[in-house]
Amino acid sequence: MPLPPEILAKRTELAELCRRFRVKRLEIFGSATTDQFDPSRSDVDCLAEFEEITFHGYFGFIEALEALFGRHVDLLTPRSIHNKYLLASINRTRTLIYAA
Repeated sequence: MPLPPEILAKRTELAELCRRFRVKRLEIFGSATTDQFDPSRSDVDCLAEFEEITFHGYFGFIEALEALFGRHVDLLTPRSIHNKYLLASINRTRTLIYAA
């Protein structure tokens, strides 16, 4: 699924953030992967797999993503998804943007 130009233009910086925060895999899902994305008001929904997750790493990564994209970011990890309907919804739109 195509990603908005606002996100694609930041892939280099995004890869640097993933390395800094020890993210093994980052996917974007939701409106940012569809034609429903509104550059003026949509947030960015992300799914991240960390090498080793820490409190500061998780929240630091969210803060860095929000600064990079200039918008709110919702960040989930695979282990945090317990609802099969939420997972099915994520699976319909998830798009890989970074893999170590």
